[in-house]
Amino acid sequence: MSVLPMLRATDIIRALQKAGLVIVRQSGSHMQLRHQTDSSRRATVARHSKDISRKSLASILKQSKLSAEEFLRLLKN
Repeated sequence: MSVLPMLRATDIIRALQKAGLVIVRQSGSHMQLRHQTDSSRRATVARHSKDISRKSLASILKQSKLSAEEFLRLLKN
């Protein structure tokens, strides 16, 4: 598995949106995203001023059912 970088929440959300997830609601600083066609693919991303840790990013990818390689490819595009 590739080493995941520490990223800002806006970068993570942008890559998830490229993967087909849309923002469905926001509660405080936490944004909830859901895939347009597969409702089992959902993720919650905290929009704080600090970078998201690698462990939290791995959890977000697991929730959204994205591989690390696919996510890194989406980041570059």
